[in-house]
Amino acid sequence: MNDKNPIPTDEELTAYIDGELSEIEASRIEALLGSNERVAARLEFLSQSSLAFKQAFESLLAAAPKAELDAMLGIVPVAAKPARSSRRGFLGALAACLVAGVVADRAFIGIRNRVHAPDESSEWRAVVAEYIALYTADTLAGPSPSDDAQAEQLARFDDKLGLSLSPEAVSLPGIEFKRAQLLQYDDKPLAQIAYLDPETGPLALCIVRSDVGMKEPDVEGRHGMNVVYWSNATHAFMLIGRIPIDLMQELAEDVRKNTSA
Repeated sequence: MNDKNPIPTDEELTAYIDGELSEIEASRIEALLGSNERVAARLEFLSQSSLAFKQAFESLLAAAPKAELDAMLGIVPVAAKPARSSRRGFLGALAACLVAGVVADRAFIGIRNRVHAPDESSEWRAVVAEYIALYTADTLAGPSPSDDAQAEQLARFDDKLGLSLSPEAVSLPGIEFKRAQLLQYDDKPLAQIAYLDPETGPLALCIVRSDVGMKEPDVEGRHGMNVVYWSNATHAFMLIGRIPIDLMQELAEDVRKNTSA
């Protein structure tokens, strides 16, 4: 890449997502998206941020002493500014509140704890998705293990995760069970069961310990794959693959029923 068209920073990509770049800068990034896979992948990752910052901190901003902050920071009144709603603009307002110390209280601590939940729910799914995105059908080539071998592999989860699973509980109709293995995320065990769908390729069910509590299934997209995620009283689950989302939800619901605690 020559210096005339350098790799954009995350801040520039975020500004592009929010429509805050000039036409020239936006065109430069669009040209890179078609020729640089790393830039395209990073843009996709930043586009999929699912934290509801605005909703989480809205009430705190409303309670802030706006007039005093405006005077202290020299802020132009909102009426004199162009109307715009973006993550960068919102986070800028939040930063002003932090400078004034108006959110350093129990309300902020409570919201921070909800955003950074103990199971790091969004973050661990992002890490898993990046890993699974590297899988191809060749990654999982070879014969599928027997029922006895599957049971033996799954038994390892009981020791490390306190999770007892049978091959029947995690079977997916029409999709081959290929292997069950223990990985590690944030110094904690992460269970992965890999499958191979004959039409769409690799699929994975991943599980970590969680004390967040019961959460109904939800969906999201990561790295061109569909994700269905949920949690029970003791563990968080995610099913990820390129199968259409309606079928993914059906498969996830079967697993959820079979693994309920």
